Amino acid sequence: MTLVPEHIVGVTMHKRLGAIGHLFRYGVDYVLIDPEHETPTPALFSRNRFNLFSVHDQDHGGPMKKGRGAPWAREVLAENGLDDPSLTLHLLTQPRCLWYSFNPVSFWLVWRETDLIAVIAEVSTPFGDRHSYFCHADDFAPITQRMQIEKAKQLHVSPFQEIKGGYAFHFGILPDQIAIRIRHTNGAEGVIATLAGPRAPMTNGGLIKAALRRPLGALRTMFLIHWQALRLKLKGATYRTRPTPPQKEVS
Repeated sequence: MTLVPEHIVGVTMHKRLGAIGHLFRYGVDYVLIDPEHETPTPALFSRNRFNLFSVHDQDHGGPMKKGRGAPWAREVLAENGLDDPSLTLHLLTQPRCLWYSFNPVSFWLVWRETDLIAVIAEVSTPFGDRHSYFCHADDFAPITQRMQIEKAKQLHVSPFQEIKGGYAFHFGILPDQIAIRIRHTNGAEGVIATLAGPRAPMTNGGLIKAALRRPLGALRTMFLIHWQALRLKLKGATYRTRPTPPQKEVS
């Protein structure tokens, strides 16, 4: 399944549940690419080299800044019973803008022909830690938008949330749009996070608009993370120090 590189002009929403509520929405630019094959791209987007926007293998698949890209994802699939070269990999991620890269969450999408059968949700933190969640249905049945896939929380993502409870993932990867919802539940506490936006071919014009609309891309994301953390602290949310990250890369 050949993929023309896509640009998702999306919106992300985070809603904190519990006694101290908090809500924010921001526009965000993601790209959807084939990480294993060379495909024509706009002049302002590159793979593994400097550009206005780019995706580098070292940013994905393994420890932060030491990733191995698609070979790592293939190893994860093989370890989980999907050692099948006919499966197609796509990567949904926020690209580097100029030199800077940070992705709170990226998604490796695994396709059997036109059926989405697995997703590796690659979660990274401002503390430099990363853990990935291997999501699939029983017997690797096709994942539908209404399906809920549950995984236990393993990584310290926010200093205002405990490493307890679990995630409920919903993946709506449709031909014309993307709608992903992740809910962390820990008793009455938790967070709902969403990413949604229309799918469209990547163009130089669209990338220029993204750079003007949201300057510095991923660096802006890091600034907004710290801004929202400050707002939560001022609201009285309990700050928890970073614990030792999990030894296992994928759960």
